[in-house]
Amino acid sequence: MALNKAQHTIEEIDGVRCSIVEKGATADRVAFLKQILERNGYEVKTKAEGETELLTIGVTNILFNPIVSVYGRSLKSLSGKRVTPAYWLQQSDKETEAEVNYWTFKA
Repeated sequence: MALNKAQHTIEEIDGVRCSIVEKGATADRVAFLKQILERNGYEVKTKAEGETELLTIGVTNILFNPIVSVYGRSLKSLSGKRVTPAYWLQQSDKETEAEVNYWTFKA
């Protein structure tokens, strides 16, 4: 899912309602996202899209929203660092930048 698409989609994968993380992903992209999501405690489901080799990836937690999780810096990489938008989109090998938080939550 592009991080600029503000739509939270829920679909059924293998008989389970899932929050869709990304549609039209390659097998390599799914493997990358699956590692991150499972590291963060999400159960990941995938399904093929028709006759193509593209896949849909989702998580069984229907409250999960990839945009909020990436920009809110709540996801951790395999090494335990915060996942940035560039890292999520595989545009950079950097797992974290200087503390660039887009918003902060105060209790």
